[in-house]
Amino acid sequence: MLTIGTTQPVLVTGATGYVAGWIVRGLLEAGVTVHAPVRDPESTAKVGHLQDMSRELPGTLRLFQADLLQSGSYGPAMQGCGLVFHTASPFSLRVKDPQRDLVDPALAGTRNVLETVNAMGGVRRVVLTSSVVAIYDDNVDVARAPQGRLDESVWNTGSSLDHNPYAYSKTLAERAAWEMAQAQSCWDLVVVNPSLVLGPALNPRPSSESFALIKRLTSGAMRSGAPRWPMGVVDVRDLAQAHLAAGFTPGAEGRHIISGHESDLFEMAQILRDQFGDRFALPTRVAPKWLVWLAAPFAGGGLTRQMVARNVGHPWRSDTSKAVQAWGQSYRPLDDSLTDMVTQMYGDA
Repeated sequence: MLTIGTTQPVLVTGATGYVAGWIVRGLLEAGVTVHAPVRDPESTAKVGHLQDMSRELPGTLRLFQADLLQSGSYGPAMQGCGLVFHTASPFSLRVKDPQRDLVDPALAGTRNVLETVNAMGGVRRVVLTSSVVAIYDDNVDVARAPQGRLDESVWNTGSSLDHNPYAYSKTLAERAAWEMAQAQSCWDLVVVNPSLVLGPALNPRPSSESFALIKRLTSGAMRSGAPRWPMGVVDVRDLAQAHLAAGFTPGAEGRHIISGHESDLFEMAQILRDQFGDRFALPTRVAPKWLVWLAAPFAGGGLTRQMVARNVGHPWRSDTSKAVQAWGQSYRPLDDSLTDMVTQMYGDA
């Protein structure tokens, strides 16, 4: 178990989010004072679950009003903090304007937070939530990675506003963070690059794209078949522990791929069928690539035939040894992540 030893407050941006909620919980369990900048501190619907945790756990929660795109608005929340977790960034595959809805919030938000870190002067470490999509564009890129596995030396050079704009936004934001970190010597940057995040949320109304994906898998939308679209998967609780380790492990540095399993949508459907039987309209067969390719423009969610061609049927592999060696990162079974997530979504009945 990681020892968290700090008397200074810790700031968590995007504290109401899927991943951040578990980071906040871990900090509160350790007795830490958490500064949580949010758009509306008075909204019980948004922050009520955080306040409930604070009442139950030994740590202290302090809410602050802040806007990711408003310069300087994080100043009051950052006062006295020695560590910043920057998790706030939009994750959506359904956007009308990728520049406005994805790139601007990710890039400008990261710069805003780090400019405040520079201005405040007391922060000694920033942990940035990036993504494996800042490392690769499509699965076909994996074959060109060292030893055929993605590692922390690789960067996504293929995404754009027109192709994988979410990946493009995460890549630009992480590159900007490294540029700002390397331009000063007062604080160090540690980056967490997770694969697809699954598992239960602490927020009773989770809005992560992860839940939309599992909803499509269980609702019958893929009843006729699920594609063999390989991907990495990590449990949100394991990812939160990785963030805490990145924040409090002396000597932690650089990027860290955090991914517990290599799976695909059809395999995940079979895991859920084993757990829940016929309760959900899960796919029972593999959707052939040619059919997925043909249907892509009509599927919604920004899916294109180019994406299908470059991902379906192409292996996804990563080297996750760095975090294991740095702080003993471990991962729970994929069955647990999926079962706990779906049970939360639909209840036990």
